[in-house]
Amino acid sequence: MKRYGLIGEKLGHSFSKTFFSEYFDRHSIHASYENIELPDLDGIREKLVGFDGFNVTIPYKEAVIPFLDEIDSIAKEIGAVNTVKVAGDKWIGYNTDAFGFHQSIKPFLTNMHERAIVFGTGGASKAICYILDKIGVHIIQISRSPEVGQFAYEDVNEIMVSNCKLIVNTTPVGMFPNIDDCIDLSFDALGEDHLVVDLIYNPEKTLLLRKAEEKGSAVLNGASMLKEQALAAYKIWNE
Repeated sequence: MKRYGLIGEKLGHSFSKTFFSEYFDRHSIHASYENIELPDLDGIREKLVGFDGFNVTIPYKEAVIPFLDEIDSIAKEIGAVNTVKVAGDKWIGYNTDAFGFHQSIKPFLTNMHERAIVFGTGGASKAICYILDKIGVHIIQISRSPEVGQFAYEDVNEIMVSNCKLIVNTTPVGMFPNIDDCIDLSFDALGEDHLVVDLIYNPEKTLLLRKAEEKGSAVLNGASMLKEQALAAYKIWNE
């Protein structure tokens, strides 16, 4: 039996195990998928002996890289890994988040979405910014500790929100169980031309998305991205 899993610090929010278990059952695939909560990555190679591949989530998409033997060109350019293939003694890192995000957002993009505000600078954000840059979207990146070229949360104002018709939240703010939390945004500046994306999929509709929807904006959660990146990961594991 093939053995796969997901590593992360806290996985109570994750639907990956459910998705893969149902996928394996539906297609009569003899494989298992496990959630592996780790307080840190110490001894990770020993802890995952016997696995044929695994996914990586918060907060290890960047931290896992030093433990890999190889990393593919896209993941290297992004600077984050969410999929690891075990090939004999080698661990090879990939990034399927970028592909998943691109597939999920394509049906919603219009010529109004030339500028984007992206909240967060972690591993998921790196994949999102990689895709937005590839398709020619100008990015304003928001960080709690902004570096050169980035902005702080308190810098986000109505003019910025009004002029950037694509808003993407890559942070865990609003994720189960903290469903009453929401990033600080000038919601009055949102309108019908806006697309607001929250990579969170648990809950299905975060407070951010509910507030944006009230202003007439199109909204999208992370469920379709999860599905697309998961299927891409499974393909990598079995190539």
